[in-house]
Amino acid sequence: MFITFEGPDGGGKSTQIALLSFYLRQEGFKVITTREPGGTTIGEQVRNCLHDVTNKSMTATAEALLYSASRAQLVEEIIRPALASRHIVLSDRYADSTLAYQGYGRGLDLNDLTRLNRLATGGLKPDLTFLFEIDIEAGLSRRETGGVEINRMDLQTAEFYRRVKDGYRELVSANPGRWVIVDADQPVNAVQNDLRRHVKERLKNLALP
Repeated sequence: MFITFEGPDGGGKSTQIALLSFYLRQEGFKVITTREPGGTTIGEQVRNCLHDVTNKSMTATAEALLYSASRAQLVEEIIRPALASRHIVLSDRYADSTLAYQGYGRGLDLNDLTRLNRLATGGLKPDLTFLFEIDIEAGLSRRETGGVEINRMDLQTAEFYRRVKDGYRELVSANPGRWVIVDADQPVNAVQNDLRRHVKERLKNLALP
């Protein structure tokens, strides 16, 4: 089973992935966690380039291509082999981020980005995607006070993040069966309970590992 986590930084995705991974392992499942950009040696090098705050001149097209390069390596090196060996894969971001951020946020053509995603992923789609929704200002505040490194994508305007948020909503509307919207303003335990409930429902239709 391939599960992805989307939404703005500061929504708690990393924390929830770690908790869900621990829970699923306790239940007897084999689990791999990963992230975008990154997740591989090559991908982490691309991540450093994308997140470097000195790369202010990076164009939207270059940005989209770099994210896709990291994704292509991750799918081939990590995700497909893990799924083939019957692991549950939990990924912090995936192809939907490109549509939301570089499409709706940056204004690149969605059809072009869809084709680019298809090339990078070989058509591999998640079984389930959680969209973490949080107030834009609250998410940014969490980043600033949470002791994490501020990266280039954290320096965008509030209007940019509003376009991204609207874009995610459009993606949910286009494929509601795959998406679950999560209220990330809830306490950590409440969010985790929601995730576990939805994952268990989906796993009922799959054979046990």
